[in-house]
Amino acid sequence: MAVTGNTHGFTQSHQHAQAAPRFDIYGRIHKALRAFMADTLLRVGRTDTDDEAELRGTLSQVRDLLSACEQHLHKEDDYVHAAMEARVPGSTARIAHEHVTHMAEIRALLALTDRVAATMPAARPDAIRELYRQLSLFVAENYEHMHFEETRHNAVLWASHTDAELLDVENRIVASLPQETVGVIARWMLPNVTPAERALMLAGIRENAPAEAFTGLLEVCRTLLPMPDWMKLTRALGLPSGSTQAIWAAG
Repeated sequence: MAVTGNTHGFTQSHQHAQAAPRFDIYGRIHKALRAFMADTLLRVGRTDTDDEAELRGTLSQVRDLLSACEQHLHKEDDYVHAAMEARVPGSTARIAHEHVTHMAEIRALLALTDRVAATMPAARPDAIRELYRQLSLFVAENYEHMHFEETRHNAVLWASHTDAELLDVENRIVASLPQETVGVIARWMLPNVTPAERALMLAGIRENAPAEAFTGLLEVCRTLLPMPDWMKLTRALGLPSGSTQAIWAAG
């Protein structure tokens, strides 16, 4: 009877350990990219081509999106795929091929964006409609692509790497990014992750990064988050919910 009881306890403990979530290297960045893609596509679709300032702003956002996508592809190739191939050779073949296709699509979309900017006003509605349609196909393909990575690639990563190793890969990716890219990603990531993910990110930055990085990202959150989410963040970080100056001083 004692042996049976011990075995049952071990099984429960083992099942609990198995149920613990693994570190998802794709989770937060893909949320940011999905939000960035969706917002940009909708913005292109509603742009008034007779409004020069509005058109310039829309095309600038398209270029920023495509630049972020290009950076993301390169970082996955250089860091995530390298880690996978080192332990499970051949495991990235499908996605690596799709990355080549996506790079060609990014170049085509950039050329189309420039074409819209250079088009005479009377022809702009047709030009931006084509950009909208081609961008919608790119977004659709990328949503499917990211789902495959989050399921099939994560299965490989979790079977071949510890969470500490995956976190190290992510940290090396972040450290390699240009500062302007970090700013763009933060703008789309911080409002579009869960409150728990957001608090964990900010707590890690407060502990490991310069104070100005923490206060800068906190200001991004204060500007973009709805009040309920802002209050959850300040409570989770143990910060006052008053003025930005007080929050910065507490940081």
